[in-house]
Amino acid sequence: MTTPSRHRTQPGAGTRGRGLTRVPDSRTRGLTAARAETLGAAATSGLTNARTRIVGTRTGIAADAVVVAVRAWRWIAEHAVRTARAVASVVTPLGWSMLALVVAAFWLGYGAGWAELAAVAWAGTVVIAVASLFLLGSHAQQVELEMPHNRVVVGDKAAGALAVRNPTGRRILGSTVEIPVGEALLERPVPSLAGGSAYEDPFLVPTSRRGVIPIGPVRTVRADPLGLVRREHVWAASVELFVHPRTVPIPSTSTGFVRDLEGQVTRDLTSSDVSFHALREYQPGDDRRYIHWKSTAKQGVHMVRQFEETRRSHLMVALSLASADYENDEQFELAVSVAGSLGVRAIRDARTVSVVVSERTPEFAKRKVFAVRNLSILSPTRLLDDLARVERADAALGAVDLARVAAEQVAGTSVAFLLLGSPPTPAQLRAASAVFPAGVEVVAIVCDPGFAPGLRRVAELSVLTIGYLEDLQKAFARTRAA
Repeated sequence: MTTPSRHRTQPGAGTRGRGLTRVPDSRTRGLTAARAETLGAAATSGLTNARTRIVGTRTGIAADAVVVAVRAWRWIAEHAVRTARAVASVVTPLGWSMLALVVAAFWLGYGAGWAELAAVAWAGTVVIAVASLFLLGSHAQQVELEMPHNRVVVGDKAAGALAVRNPTGRRILGSTVEIPVGEALLERPVPSLAGGSAYEDPFLVPTSRRGVIPIGPVRTVRADPLGLVRREHVWAASVELFVHPRTVPIPSTSTGFVRDLEGQVTRDLTSSDVSFHALREYQPGDDRRYIHWKSTAKQGVHMVRQFEETRRSHLMVALSLASADYENDEQFELAVSVAGSLGVRAIRDARTVSVVVSERTPEFAKRKVFAVRNLSILSPTRLLDDLARVERADAALGAVDLARVAAEQVAGTSVAFLLLGSPPTPAQLRAASAVFPAGVEVVAIVCDPGFAPGLRRVAELSVLTIGYLEDLQKAFARTRAA
């Protein structure tokens, strides 16, 4: 009797050879389901996307239906908000009022049986429908803002032009172009343009006051005659128009109040310079190169040369921006014009010049800000650009504080001009002059329109009063002639 032999086979070895599939038992199926559940939980662990916030880790047809419904609602809401914003951007407050009136008229006309209100409702509906037709059409034209000169003097004409071109091959309907000019609004009607044609409309900008006027951006407007709907399209960028203060040509600052000390002597004595003053006895520490040997031989003691110091003048123009230093805007504008005239003359003479204005203290600051702001002196145009922006303020430094800070920050000043109005007293002017070092010529220019011009001395301070800008020119001319 033979016993059947037993062969050990590796798991799966026989099945691979025969192409058979191993059927898992109940324990294997339980482990597979548990492992799948564990993997699913791990896959959604820490996931915070929209699906997990809506249905969590659930799957199936119901969960997918909820996700589809939420996505559809979001799409509808997004497009509804976009449409509402588009409608709100073209409907004016008058248009919303008209729409509310029509709805109320329909409700009362048919609900309460008022035939008159029903007629009003239908008439309002026709008006709204006709007004909506004015929104049709595209902004096919090209609009440009042209400013040949963006810098003018106050009172001069500032010319601009509006250029509209139709680049398409079809005719476009007319529209209205709005040009913001400062705080004003300039409206220009544009006629209907044929394909390839252009239209140019010149305009003038009022420049009765110094400052910087923003012009633009230009926008094309389509609106109905009643003002129920309005559609805008912005075209060009804004342009700044600088309205410079008026200046007058004054004589060269090498004479008169502004002494050019290059090649001209001062009262300060020094041991080495080019302007000979006198001889004195030698003292320890003197440079032996300046011993005068002929005088030494005659006197029997060493004699050295003594010189008068020469230096190049540094002109400072300090303009007060404090409202307390001026009675009205006319005084302040005259002071700005004087600052521009002095600064431009010094820059053109290639002088060393500093133009400073008062710094203002912030509104909620705990302490006063003692500082000055330097204006650009690279060119006369840059200086006048900065002067076009200055404005007086209640919180700006007054004349005395301005002089004190300017004397500390601007080194090497030889002549200082303080520009202010009539309110400062002579005591305040003396206090402003006393903060400058010895040897600095201080001139206070009091700007008082209509006042008789005059020049007087207050201690070591020269006070020049002018009533018109031309008085400055005449004062310098008289000083130069003297």
